[in-house]
Amino acid sequence: MTTISYETDIVAWANEQARLVRTGQFGLLDLEHIAEEIEDVGKSEQRELASRMTILLAHLLKWQFQPERQGRSWQITIRNQRKAIQLHLKQVPSLKAKLDDAEWLEIVWGDAVYQASKETGLDDFPETRPWSIADVLSAEWMPTLPN
Repeated sequence: MTTISYETDIVAWANEQARLVRTGQFGLLDLEHIAEEIEDVGKSEQRELASRMTILLAHLLKWQFQPERQGRSWQITIRNQRKAIQLHLKQVPSLKAKLDDAEWLEIVWGDAVYQASKETGLDDFPETRPWSIADVLSAEWMPTLPN
């Protein structure tokens, strides 16, 4: 059995679990908590992608619906989020499937609309995402005012 409790000190517990693996003491591993931590890594990666997509979409909404306020700061944020998303997808290729997941995209879109509304005071954003993911992630594309 391990000597350090997961509930008491997760960092010390993690270090002990790593030591046990490295020394081949597999029978002493806290397998249930190790499994939970491995699952949490995947969830964390998904949250990272969702957060970056939310920020990107919110800024694209602000860009489209507040053209009078368009500026370098928004351009930099949009560019940085696009680059960070591309890098994240390169580092964790399995996350690309999220970009085709309608339910996930709907949640991210809702978060982006909420964020943009909160930051702008506007409440007339589209209920559904009007742009393709390819456009959203394209370095050359920016939304324009709807007709």
